[in-house]
Order: sequence, then C-alpha cells, then structure tokens
Amino acid sequence: MTVEEIATHRTIVLEGSDGVGKSTLAHHLVSQHGFTAVHSPRTPDHQDLVNRYLDLLARPGRLVLDRSFLSELVYGPLYRGHSRLTWSQALDLAQLVTARDGVFLHLTAPTATVRQRLKDRDGQAPGLVEITALADAYQRAFDTLTRHAPVLTYDTSSNTSRPPG
Repeated sequence: MTVEEIATHRTIVLEGSDGVGKSTLAHHLVSQHGFTAVHSPRTPDHQDLVNRYLDLLARPGRLVLDRSFLSELVYGPLYRGHSRLTWSQALDLAQLVTARDGVFLHLTAPTATVRQRLKDRDGQAPGLVEITALADAYQRAFDTLTRHAPVLTYDTSSNTSRPPG
C-alpha cells in the first residue's frame, strides 16, 4: 500500500514507538494531501483523555493523528504500571475513527533502525531492550485493535506494508 492509497481515508491514526516515522509521515500527509495534523504528546494526568479525543474526532475535515489514545495503552503500563484508559474506552474511540472513514496505521521499523533514528534526532536513545518492549507492546495492542477497527501495518524502513495480524 502506498502513502497515496493511505491518504484516501478521511482520518488516519499514526501509531508506533518513538522513532518509527509518525511525524515524518504526518508532515507528508499535511503537505501533499491536505490533512490537518494533531500531534499528541503525553497528556497531563489531570486531563480527561476520552474527552480530548472525542473533541479531536469531532473536528471537520481530513485529520491525521500523530500518536493517539492507543499509545496510552502501550506507554502507560510500561512506564506507570497502568493505563489511564480502559480497552472499552479505547474501542469506543476506535469506532469513532472508523465512522470518520478512518484507519489505524501501525508504523514499524527494525529495533536497530529505530534506535539509530532516535540517536540521530535526539542525540540519545533508549536501549534495544526498551525499544523491543515498546514494539512488542504495540504489537499486542494492534492484535487486539485489529478485531475492532481497520488496521494497516507499515514498515517505514522499507516503505512496504503487510496485512495486520
């Protein structure tokens, strides 16, 4: 699947660990396909995540989410011991993405590639064990999500995609 084919959707949710190319792809979708991008860094603990994403998904027009509520289900358990969202809440939000002619794009790249990208971008990077743990957690999350919403997996190291699962 090409980026042009991905861009036929009205809503695109880009997910994957830091360094897989979410922001790069979001920028391309904005500049070449007229999407509005929303980058979602870690939301402060006091902010209601469900309402934040309900508001974002209520926006008109073509939307690309550069990270989303799904990342809370990955990073939360790994770094805080729990997620601030339940799977039920996440699946309700996923239904809204689907209703907006949306697709979830699981961006991946080999662990060593991700680590090098992070070092090039930030001057430092987590170890391979931590990057692997994040990739594994994302895979588990997408294995669940695939049963409820359209998911594409896109390997950013080779620009090829494969069906989920």
